[in-house]
Amino acid sequence: MELVGQTNREVLARQPDIARQLDSTGEIQRLDMERHGAIRVGTATELATLARLFAVMGMQPVGYYDLTPAGVPVHSTAFRAVHEEALQISPFRVFTSLLRLELIEDAQLRAFAESVLAKRSIFTSEALRLIAQAENAGGLNEREAEAFVLQALETFRWHHSATVTAAQYQTLSAQHRLIADVVAFKGPHINHLTPRTLDIDRVQEQMPAHGITPKAIIEGPPRRQCPILLRQTSFKALDEPIAFTDQNQTRGSHSARFGEIEQRGAALTPKGRALYDRLLNAARDELGDFPNEGNAARYNALMAQHFGEFPDSVECMREQGLAYFRYFATEKGLTAGGLGQSSLEDLLRDGYVKAEPLVYEDFLPVSAAGIFQSNLGDAAQAHYGEHSNRQAFEQALGRATIDELGLYAATQQRSIDECLTQLAR
Repeated sequence: MELVGQTNREVLARQPDIARQLDSTGEIQRLDMERHGAIRVGTATELATLARLFAVMGMQPVGYYDLTPAGVPVHSTAFRAVHEEALQISPFRVFTSLLRLELIEDAQLRAFAESVLAKRSIFTSEALRLIAQAENAGGLNEREAEAFVLQALETFRWHHSATVTAAQYQTLSAQHRLIADVVAFKGPHINHLTPRTLDIDRVQEQMPAHGITPKAIIEGPPRRQCPILLRQTSFKALDEPIAFTDQNQTRGSHSARFGEIEQRGAALTPKGRALYDRLLNAARDELGDFPNEGNAARYNALMAQHFGEFPDSVECMREQGLAYFRYFATEKGLTAGGLGQSSLEDLLRDGYVKAEPLVYEDFLPVSAAGIFQSNLGDAAQAHYGEHSNRQAFEQALGRATIDELGLYAATQQRSIDECLTQLAR
């Protein structure tokens, strides 16, 4: 946290244009408190109840992420606020994954995992009561809200005792370490809380000097003048002591909780995302393997080479329809007034309106899988093939996930409408 804070202060002091951009979009106020967390659950009931719990805090399931092609047996969504005004107040996200038990090929092991998960309850009775209270009353009062937070914390707490024997843990772990992480414990411990940096390359470079060993590569797009989507790095999960059910004292260990840092850039349109995916896939196909410590230099070179095709200026991204933007009436425009008949392009050209990229509030499935793999070990890179099942995930969730691209498009349109209304006066 100290490294991220120091880096952000240096960037803001060194690059006043970034400071001005963050100030105009309102992101400067949320920068230091912005976080995302990640949890993994094992059953449809757990996922559906989590959706109700997050709804109490105004967080909704945005996006569907299938991590199986990258060797991780989960599919996921991100619970977050969905309106730009709510995001300014509560810039928090929880990347929530549901274990896909059907991908465990050993029927006996699958049945065992199901039986262990069926016995646990990850919510306190008081948390369930307060969720129902919020649903029935349309919210909670201050006293109830404080009690709700305390009860909800119990769901995400780390436990030093497992719910299986040492041998059972090893069997689950041998199938996939993430399966053991979900099945063998009392609840979905938060495995990281991620701060946002303005220069992830600087953070990655400085981590060893702070006694931190970063993962071999930064996930996401390469370094650019105009950041896009999401870039993430992390450091290895800690080996923490745990006690198994057949042990009287803590003598085993488990690694789950790790550190992560991210840098967020512009949200891309379907056209921009298609270009991003094509370039990413081209670089990875040429690499011919999962990026790792042994091929990191080649991977970074391939990414830089292929992404040379992606325009790297705000103007080009906007003109080519590659990213979403928020539009603001300038002081010049507000002073002039009576501009209601002008086109948006004319208003931009004449300085009556300015455009700033909309920040990407969501995640990238390949990057999430890369972070998971780096903290679970190379053995976690199983091969499940293409097994996307959004319908099953949404059935477990109890509702449809929200299309994140629709949210960005709506935010962009609201800003355009507001600009034109202001300038027409």
